[in-house]
Amino acid sequence: MKYQARKLKEKSPVVPMAVVVLTSGMLLSGCISANDPNKHTKQNAGIGAAVGAAAGAIIGYQKDHSGGALRGALIGAAAGGALGAGTGMYMDKQQAEFERQLASERQANQIEVERLKNENLKITMNSEVSFDFNSSELKPAFSKTLNKVGEILQRYPRTTIKVIGFTDSVGSSQYNQRLSQERANAVAWYLEDQGIAPRRVIAEGRGESDPRASNDSEAGRQLNRRVELLIVPDEGIE
Repeated sequence: MKYQARKLKEKSPVVPMAVVVLTSGMLLSGCISANDPNKHTKQNAGIGAAVGAAAGAIIGYQKDHSGGALRGALIGAAAGGALGAGTGMYMDKQQAEFERQLASERQANQIEVERLKNENLKITMNSEVSFDFNSSELKPAFSKTLNKVGEILQRYPRTTIKVIGFTDSVGSSQYNQRLSQERANAVAWYLEDQGIAPRRVIAEGRGESDPRASNDSEAGRQLNRRVELLIVPDEGIE
């Protein structure tokens, strides 16, 4: 009987421990207020802790069938939570700076700052204020805005910047593809001239693909003519 009891104890699964911690992390993330300025940091910390705990519990159980699962869960939760919070906090601060420095442009509907679910930041620039019609040369008046963007990007070097150009559907698709690439290149080169390392900057033209609105109206076509900056955090930010 003692032998059987010991065998049953050794075979007790670690899954319930991992599930409990993972569920707790998800519930914690769900309780954060939508208006909390640090909500992304807290959400990432909760999810990171949960995932780290689950992984740590499994590894701990494999190494030590008794208390290893609990120790692994606690260590994994701490490591995962710190990693998730680090990325979230880094992008929270960067987003706050963009919103503050570009407040006038945002109010004039010239630029949008958006936080995506995968922690990326997206800055959308209206091409009407950045380029003349059928031109890939940046308007001189827009340089002040790009200077602000460049200064912030320099202070947050642990990101990659994807510059993506879009057009409406007027004209041939080949022409629109070339124009969108040239406009993306113009923004990317300007940022590099502002001191952003070229290895961090990727320029891509997508022409008339991925419209934001219908091209059947001028209002829709204006929304589709744009350049987006997708700011992607590096892995392992603590």
